[in-house]
Amino acid sequence: IAIAAMLCFLAWRRSGYRPSMGVLEVLRFVLVVVAVVLFNQPEVVQEFRPSGKPTVVVLSDDSPSMQTRDVRSSPTPAAGKDTATAAAPAAGAYESRTAAIGPLTKPEAWSALQDRFQVVHQAFSAPDGSKRTNLNEPLASLIDEHPRLLAVVVASDGDWNAGGSPVPAATRLRMKGVPVFSVPVGQPTRLPDIELLSLDAPTFAVAGKVVRIPFVIDSSLPREHVATVTLRASAGDEVQEEIAIAPMGRTHAAISWKPQTTGDVTLTAVIPPHPEETMTDNNKLSAPIAIREERLRVLIVESYPRWEYRYLRNALSRDPGVDVACLLFHPELGKVGGGNKDYIPQFPPGLDQLSLYDVIFLGDVGLDNGQLTEEQCRWIKGVVQHQATGLVFMPGIYGRHLSLLESELGELYPVVLDATQSGGWGSRTPNHFELTETGQRSLLTKLADTEEESAAVWEGLPGFQWYAAVERAKPGAEVLCVHQEADNAFGRLPLLVTRTFGAGKILFMGTDGAWRWRKGVEDKYHYRFWGQVVRWMAYQRNMAKGETMRLYYSPDQPQLDQTVMLNANVMELGGEPLQNGTVTARIVAPSGAVDTVRMPSVGEEWGAYSGRHTLREPGRHEITLACQETGASLQTSVFVQGVADERPGRAARPDVLAEISRITQGKILDVRDVPAAVRALSELPTPPAVMRRVQLWCHPLVGGTFVTLLGVFWVGRKMLGLI
Repeated sequence: IAIAAMLCFLAWRRSGYRPSMGVLEVLRFVLVVVAVVLFNQPEVVQEFRPSGKPTVVVLSDDSPSMQTRDVRSSPTPAAGKDTATAAAPAAGAYESRTAAIGPLTKPEAWSALQDRFQVVHQAFSAPDGSKRTNLNEPLASLIDEHPRLLAVVVASDGDWNAGGSPVPAATRLRMKGVPVFSVPVGQPTRLPDIELLSLDAPTFAVAGKVVRIPFVIDSSLPREHVATVTLRASAGDEVQEEIAIAPMGRTHAAISWKPQTTGDVTLTAVIPPHPEETMTDNNKLSAPIAIREERLRVLIVESYPRWEYRYLRNALSRDPGVDVACLLFHPELGKVGGGNKDYIPQFPPGLDQLSLYDVIFLGDVGLDNGQLTEEQCRWIKGVVQHQATGLVFMPGIYGRHLSLLESELGELYPVVLDATQSGGWGSRTPNHFELTETGQRSLLTKLADTEEESAAVWEGLPGFQWYAAVERAKPGAEVLCVHQEADNAFGRLPLLVTRTFGAGKILFMGTDGAWRWRKGVEDKYHYRFWGQVVRWMAYQRNMAKGETMRLYYSPDQPQLDQTVMLNANVMELGGEPLQNGTVTARIVAPSGAVDTVRMPSVGEEWGAYSGRHTLREPGRHEITLACQETGASLQTSVFVQGVADERPGRAARPDVLAEISRITQGKILDVRDVPAAVRALSELPTPPAVMRRVQLWCHPLVGGTFVTLLGVFWVGRKMLGLI
């Protein structure tokens, strides 16, 4: 500063002590002084004392797990006695976790703190409205919502299952100096309980036919328990099954029920309470099911009346739930077969007529004069892919089916055929099927009540003496049966194979000897097998249908949080497929939440529309399918299996709350000792005044002023002619 003062004086003297030059040198001196001062990083300390009270937030968990009754009831004083002499609670007297933290949620419990603090009560579960627990989000949002946050009280069971870990939120509170006082509630281990987790009833069943209802039981009992599970129908039927419930785990079982009348029925499964159970309201579960009169339409297309065709036609014709239409080409005779009402004179001439059939059987037929055409093959592929029609391939010894590989149906085959062996393979001695692991569990191959009995039946079935030349199954196909002995480079030869193509299902039957299964037992196994095939392939297509609309979805028994594919076929009033229509599905959840799914066209020629929706709640969802162009609508329901992530009966997690308190330097409080919680908060010191340091050397206002003075100095030098 001294050197600058001397140089400024010398410059003024050289100018002859001009006043204007003196002013300019004074400005130069001031700039030097300001620069020197700023290099010493000066600061201004400001003190802020907020006028409002500091905030204490009391967070209470209101998620479904808080309904668990595993908190020992507090003793109630008798008349004329104080609390100290009151009788202890009776054994087994438990109350819910919500009731246990009830005193903490009342404003009067914190009245002693009202003079110093502002006490705010907040309930939490999940911010998105789902019935789950999110501990991270409520804690993380407190700092932004309450600028003068002093402390937090969390009353919960610690069972979080939504959002992220609460540790980051606790770390942020620690950095702000906000302690969290945890009030854990609930037992860290499950109390003895038996819970019916799921009742997997199918969408619909057929009157007069047995339906299998699987269910799952979860037990926390320390030993095995045998219980009689009762299945009651709203129509009045009742079925009982004795089940051995495994200890400390889940038991999968099923009850067979035969509905007698049609209509919408509610099935209710009930497990009798165990003497050691603490909760009995979860021993019952209900599911809806629609009982219908079955009427399936089947089309069988064949070239010659071989034995397999004859017995298949007889089996399906005698099934009261199936309407059969047979097309027998007789290529060498030049005319189609006939003789009774089952036969039709020609292949369905249009899509509107072909789409009426639920299942199509293609025997030993191919692309040839007097048989199938390329256009008809394209139609068959379309109704399978877009209208969920089932398709069964049944090749024969003439090998005509190989010509179908050159048509659009070639893409639908679930196996790769050996084109060099068009006539297949025959033998003098009978060959036999062998079930795969998948086949042992499949409903198609179930010829007895249990898997073990069914496998024994398959081993004893009469053999076949011809089978198609199959190389291997295609990727994505399921092999149910293989040849017991024959194999190749790819393994055992697949003979019974299924796959899904688009919305439809496909079955490949690699032999023509299933009719031999009648030997000694008549129609016992032969009729049952083909009846199961037809119903399995037509099940999805017949979930919900009206006069001009059909709705089906996959999977047919969706689980919680699973995305369901919705597929619809919409026809015009004349029966032709509707092209480019406006189709929507309105879905009403059990809670009343409504979602609308727009279903764009995925096959204009076939009247096919598709959409998807994720089901977030367990229970019955009502679906209304509507078409703007035709004005038609269709109502149905889908029942979501499973249980919610958040439910009563789960063990508490006090370790989670203890970790939050440890990170934030808080305390763990007893849920029964409300005065102790009040004392812990009252001991908190009043927040000190906030000290704010303003760094002048890097403040924008100071920097702007300095730059402005430099500009004035430069302009002054220009005006005096120094530059």
